Amino acid sequence: MAYTTRDVLDRADRFPQVDIIHRPTPFRKLDRLSARFGGPEIYVKRDDLTGLAFGGNKSRKLEFIIGDMLEKKADVVVTWGSLQSNWCMQAAAAARTFGLKPILVLFRPAEQAATADGNVLLDILLDADLRLMTAEKGKIIKARQAMEALEGIGKELRGQGHKPYLVPVGGSLVRGDMGKPLGAASYVVAFAELLEQTRAAGFEPDYVIHATGSGGTQAGLVVGAKSMCPRCRIVGISVSDPKGPFSDDVLEIGRAADAAFGLGLDVMPDDVVVFDEYLGAGYGIVDKAVAETIRQVFQTEGIVLDPVYTAKAMIGLRDLIKTGFFNPTDKVVFLHTGGTPALFPHREKLFEFLVKKA
Repeated sequence: MAYTTRDVLDRADRFPQVDIIHRPTPFRKLDRLSARFGGPEIYVKRDDLTGLAFGGNKSRKLEFIIGDMLEKKADVVVTWGSLQSNWCMQAAAAARTFGLKPILVLFRPAEQAATADGNVLLDILLDADLRLMTAEKGKIIKARQAMEALEGIGKELRGQGHKPYLVPVGGSLVRGDMGKPLGAASYVVAFAELLEQTRAAGFEPDYVIHATGSGGTQAGLVVGAKSMCPRCRIVGISVSDPKGPFSDDVLEIGRAADAAFGLGLDVMPDDVVVFDEYLGAGYGIVDKAVAETIRQVFQTEGIVLDPVYTAKAMIGLRDLIKTGFFNPTDKVVFLHTGGTPALFPHREKLFEFLVKKA
């Protein structure tokens, strides 16, 4: 059964929400990049311009997640991510905006210094309580280990008389105190917003391509497309995990989102398209391809990508065009998910790859 955007938005109103982002986020055709890549028509949805802190897809998720926190009368937000996690910084910013204390468990590779740069600097400016732990180089820490750390903090806080809200990385998997896939719910709504923009421009998208890390954004887009525009395929470019186990996470979240909206879609494994060929040396590791892609897109369209997520998604888009994945007449939307503060902690690597040595 196909749903209208109004049908889906009415169902979304059942979730507690707060107002955080500027919407709709900008949408436009990338004429010069389309010509440069020599493939289908490429459009961009600028969710890096959502408005909270430096913007990003996490802001959308937090409208639903903070709404749930307030309904449950939480006074402390506890979450986790990598050292330069855009999710953690956005969660801290949203928490402070609504009078909640943020505690961030940040996993730092043993060889990486915890300098006050990028998102860490912003975390400090937000006066977030930072708890540093060690992670393996090039890998995202496993959710089970991280949630165990959060549960220990939650127990400590409850003993002090607080009411903590434990939320998993990215607000994606249903874990901790988040009883529904709230991050994914926000991207069901985001797909409705995108679909209205493309229809106003006279078309429906054939593909939406984006960087996928914790699965909530992709799962929400999958449910949105399957319910409102079944012809559209959602393509996730993994930035951290192999596609097998990661696709299982996206499927789990997608099915939970379908159930939460009451859509009865029967989300299937074939609905989840993930490419893991563009991981490079691992999560958060900048290589020459990442550096050159950031430069190319900035020079061509004036859009700044980040080195951890969106640059790898753009590498994937360019390669999929080259290998004939898309038809020349396809209309492909690149979802810019934000994360630009991560540029600055990686400036030495970017400089090394882009500046010619005498």
